[in-house]
Amino acid sequence: MDPRGPGVATPPPAWPTGRLLSAAARRVERSWDDYLQRWSLSHATLPLLAVLAGGPRSQREIAAALGVSEQAVSRMAVGLERAGYLERRRHGSDRRRQVVAITDHGRTTLAALDDPGAVEALATAALTAAEVAELRRLLLLVLEPPAG
Repeated sequence: MDPRGPGVATPPPAWPTGRLLSAAARRVERSWDDYLQRWSLSHATLPLLAVLAGGPRSQREIAAALGVSEQAVSRMAVGLERAGYLERRRHGSDRRRQVVAITDHGRTTLAALDDPGAVEALATAALTAAEVAELRRLLLLVLEPPAG
């Protein structure tokens, strides 16, 4: 019996497809986070900035757009505000609410990190153009809602 636990010694070619997809997604996510770290961002904080690129929002609106709690938005906003990417201010008519807005520095940063070649290479550097096209085709099939 393998002391490392079931399935640990199993090589990737023998893994079920779901495990392969999950492992590949984690690897790409780590590469994406490493890339975003240049700007002190992560795969979790970047969508908050992207939402704000469409205009100022309340923390409740941001939470709804991202599908997270207001507390999660508040935690992310602290770091983004510290980095100069957003600003929070009191709502004009409701002093209990805060309005969150992207700063010019945040907009500049979004533009800088949106390098399609660099982003694509994070996931596909080891693949040929034909393999990338096939991978994209298959991933789009996996993402389609089930029929019926």
